[in-house]
Amino acid sequence: MKHVTIVVPQGNANLSSITGTYEILTGANAYWQRQGNRPKLAITVAGAVPEVKLDAGFITVHPTLIGTVKKTDLVIIPSAPFSLKLIGENKELIHWIKAQYLNGAEIASMCTGAFLLAATGLLDGKTCSTHWSAENRFKQMFPKINLQPDKLVTAEHGIYTNGGAYSFLHLVLFLVEIYFDRSTAIYCSKVFQIDMDRTSQSPFFIFQGQKNHGDEVVNKAQIYIEQNLRERISFEALAAELAISRRNFDRRFTKATGNTPVEYWQRVKIEVAKSALEKGRKSVYEVMTEVGYSDDKAFRDVFKKLTGVSPLDYRARYSKAF
Repeated sequence: MKHVTIVVPQGNANLSSITGTYEILTGANAYWQRQGNRPKLAITVAGAVPEVKLDAGFITVHPTLIGTVKKTDLVIIPSAPFSLKLIGENKELIHWIKAQYLNGAEIASMCTGAFLLAATGLLDGKTCSTHWSAENRFKQMFPKINLQPDKLVTAEHGIYTNGGAYSFLHLVLFLVEIYFDRSTAIYCSKVFQIDMDRTSQSPFFIFQGQKNHGDEVVNKAQIYIEQNLRERISFEALAAELAISRRNFDRRFTKATGNTPVEYWQRVKIEVAKSALEKGRKSVYEVMTEVGYSDDKAFRDVFKKLTGVSPLDYRARYSKAF
């Protein structure tokens, strides 16, 4: 039997990712036993303090103290609203998570729980995901980690992460398949009504240009890009206008925003295109030309690269006109 520990961080952890994980794993265990098998998992909810208040104090959780959990096989870190205070309040928990991994446990983080996992140092040099809205902050704080925010689930060296919000359900299904089997995962998919095998959270991205970096030159460049979407921008000329070499411009822009100038330009264009497609009043061709594309294939390729779906599929999914 494998021992699973769902941890409860201090700092208003997301209740649904704790209870949802517990319910699905318990359901998988029950289904497994109904097939004539012995239980696969023993599940504990644990924390560094005996009482944690969640949801603005409306819910109180009384976890088992982590000090009493000497050995576990899988640690699950729920989502929690990120702040530096969150890491400061959970130093004991962070140390315990790292010690468990070094003692052979696997680790799974959900959404912004990746910040707590990253604070252990275990993700350095590895790939992970988190909520798309936390991308810039995460990259700034943990530059040694290969963040892949388009990925719904990542798995590397016994460490599992997932994207944002309720996509934690897909990570739990993934873990069910690992710790039980495919048929049990399918059963849970049907009972809890979770789509199987979704791999990307890209269609749900809302690109937010990073502007709190303090680099005035880059800020001016961002504003220029956003105000000239339909134009053919020469970044060589833009760098010269800002009295900076092209090489230095690219370096500073990438450091400040997490994107190269060309990537930023593309992301802004596609975000505007997404908004227009959601309204449903214009054709894909009209939207394409409004954001400065003249090549249909180039537009479709960039759109699908950044969202995971074609412009037509995106319009069909989100437009009120459909």
